[in-house]
Amino acid sequence: MERSRKHAEEKELERAAALHETTAKVSVEDAFKTMEVPPWTKQITLRAMVTSFILSLIFNFIVCKLNLTTGVIPSLNVAAGLLGFAFVKAWTTTLAKVGFLKQPFTRQENTVIQTCVVASSGIAFSSGTASYMLGMSPFIASQADSGNTPANVKKLSIGWMMGFLFTVSFVGLFSIVPLRKIMILKYKLTYPSGTATAYLINSFHTPKGAKLAKKQVAVLFKSFAFSIVFAFFQWFYTAADGCGFSSFPTFGLQAYENRFYFDFSSTYVGVGMICPYMVNVSLLIGAIISWGIMWPLIESKKGIWYSADISPSSLHGIQGYRVFIAISMMLGDGLYHVFFMLTKTILSLIARNSSKKESSIVNPDVSDQDAQIANYDERRRTEFFLKDQIPNKIAISGYIILAIVAIITVPFIFHQLKWYHILIAYAIAPVLAFCNAYGCGLTDWSLASNYGKFAIIIFSSWVGLERGGVIAGLASCGVMMSIVSTASDLMQDFKTGYLTLSSPRSMFFSQVIGTAMGCLLTPLVFWFFYSAYPIGDPDGTYPAPYGLLYRGIALLGVEGISSLPKNCVNLVIGFFIAGFAINLLQELLKRKETRFKIYRFIPSPMCMAIPFYLGSYFAIDMCVGSLILFLWERRNKQKATDFAPAVASGLICGDSLWSVPAAILALLNVTPPICMKFLSASVNAKVDTFLNGS
Repeated sequence: MERSRKHAEEKELERAAALHETTAKVSVEDAFKTMEVPPWTKQITLRAMVTSFILSLIFNFIVCKLNLTTGVIPSLNVAAGLLGFAFVKAWTTTLAKVGFLKQPFTRQENTVIQTCVVASSGIAFSSGTASYMLGMSPFIASQADSGNTPANVKKLSIGWMMGFLFTVSFVGLFSIVPLRKIMILKYKLTYPSGTATAYLINSFHTPKGAKLAKKQVAVLFKSFAFSIVFAFFQWFYTAADGCGFSSFPTFGLQAYENRFYFDFSSTYVGVGMICPYMVNVSLLIGAIISWGIMWPLIESKKGIWYSADISPSSLHGIQGYRVFIAISMMLGDGLYHVFFMLTKTILSLIARNSSKKESSIVNPDVSDQDAQIANYDERRRTEFFLKDQIPNKIAISGYIILAIVAIITVPFIFHQLKWYHILIAYAIAPVLAFCNAYGCGLTDWSLASNYGKFAIIIFSSWVGLERGGVIAGLASCGVMMSIVSTASDLMQDFKTGYLTLSSPRSMFFSQVIGTAMGCLLTPLVFWFFYSAYPIGDPDGTYPAPYGLLYRGIALLGVEGISSLPKNCVNLVIGFFIAGFAINLLQELLKRKETRFKIYRFIPSPMCMAIPFYLGSYFAIDMCVGSLILFLWERRNKQKATDFAPAVASGLICGDSLWSVPAAILALLNVTPPICMKFLSASVNAKVDTFLNGS
């Protein structure tokens, strides 16, 4: 989910800035001038690749689990940076003690590891195994009723999933390479996530930063140990569905039936500690509006608004209201941000072109000392950024060749898509990739999934239901998302490389290697879960909400709004407008009302929409995480700033990685020994009577 990732990355930037506050008037590059910068071929080392592969596997499991449960993905950059630094530093320290160290561990090598891991986990996020790909499966199609025809269903298999990812995931890397100097050097775009990552890596390789990083790693592993042991303890009480701590009716049985309860998930407590307060509050507000007010009211109209005999999972019943109202709010939010980003991009470009002459004027607020420091850092960074270039001819040729391969290959995987569909997608994709990369540099928002949703509607309506428009729309989403997402990710990496003196070539090739790791690992990790659990079951362990939501968008494209239940159209339109209007209100308040900064308390429509389908249990977990962080900050803000990300990352990693042995036990048909259930007094009395009578 872009919003939670974006806000989490803003928090990382604030922490990184705080880390450098004490040295604000000291040149960053001056601190490293005695350290030799290795050539790009020595920045990509064997130990870096081995470390990247191990961490990529770990983070693929984490992201896959998060995708299959709620789809809320926080930024894991701090965890990736800490673990990458810790692994290689421990290895090089050991070799140095025995006299076998040939090459010291540099910040450039650290940047390569970070780039690989983030690229790989980025594929896990954008690959669609829990969204558009899962939406093609027969099981998800059976929940949607309409559109459940052979032409609109595709059985999942590792072969075509991996082949599709390898076909489409590399094109976006070549689409944005020719613009790297314009984005980084000419426009000087900030790319907050890339900047935060660079600050983090630079700090690790100073004596003070290395000492803090060592403490943070120790805290992370303690948190990890607690989380995995607690998850193992909970497993013993889950012998059947509805058993265990995850089904604890915290606020009573009536609230539990409406999905209001705390499920003791270390993962989402940790996610709540990383995500900003308003993201978590927005989730809770959305849950209260939907499961606390709207769904009970709509269910009271059963037999009037929709048939009383219809299946609870049918999109023509209560499930249809949940899915399509959530979709409408997401689309309203997405449409606003697309328009906002395009407008901001155009105005920014116009402003830059009209103020070229003014750019040479010295800012009187900047001291001579600060200017000299900035100039020294900038000169040194520019020197290394321009040192190893990727020729534009190679980038353009690579894009054309890979696009031709995709145009030929994709229709063999999805016969519903024709070659001219792919051709048109690749013709407009570079423009969208530029807009997304530029907008990401300004605001840190990647709108890849929004472009993907609009691609679903356009291509599914173009192909039509009879010719497999559902599959065509979902597949086109994958084509578009992969290009737009990887392009903005690569530009973030170029910014990180610029600030750590890492070669653009090493950034590009490490992104390519990380993408390849993601294309290999993501389908395998997904299949591991897919073989062990009923993925996509709304009442199961892994409901994978975005599978049905994305298929619902495709159905809207092929069938229009006529297929919606009674009065659902009015509600859909209302929530679509609300999603757009809430964002507009927030932006107006941000510009006009600066005294109390009320805009900070406006909830996010995208976050509010997620519980419409899932319920509030994970939102309550995340609010508990926010409460822990709030109390910690009140007690000792500096310690919370330094160690909260490590604690949160450990909670997420431990609980998520327990899913691996849990899935293996499920595959081996090993069941826990105890079922802990909670019954009302009346039901318990009936059970006792039945047992005593038998």
